[in-house]
Amino acid sequence: MSDGVGQKRTYAVDTNIYMDWQARHYPTDVFESLVARIDDLIGEGRCISPALVHEELDVVGTGELSAWADERKSIWVPNAEILAGALEIQSRFPGLLDPKAEHEEADAYVIALAQQRDGIVVTSETPAAEKRKPKRELFVPDVCRELGVPCINLLGLMRREGWKL
Repeated sequence: MSDGVGQKRTYAVDTNIYMDWQARHYPTDVFESLVARIDDLIGEGRCISPALVHEELDVVGTGELSAWADERKSIWVPNAEILAGALEIQSRFPGLLDPKAEHEEADAYVIALAQQRDGIVVTSETPAAEKRKPKRELFVPDVCRELGVPCINLLGLMRREGWKL
């Protein structure tokens, strides 16, 4: 399937997107229409994330974001459904893992979910080559490029969907 703009694809969303959206750049009290647009994608089954992302949000997210996530149960794909793919990615790309992480990371699960559903990864991460002093060798966009998985940021998702907010 090609990656043409406007073509209906599933989005595998990384933790940092929810954080950037609601807690940093596009707060829900100002960007109410963005909530409705995301909810439309959720209703269509096109906005999904590994359950591990939900777990990360409970640790690093705001109370409002955690409540939002709890109310949208259909987003969260059980980790067991994508575990094999995530382990394969972690094995093939060990530089993706943050050696200082205190808990299991969702990155490989997000990529595996996109692979499994012929989807697009949505992340705020940038490739290692674009960082001054990267904490690790690889980031989500690096692995997506190697695997041929499309990878965009939140603004890219908005543009693909043709949203005018």
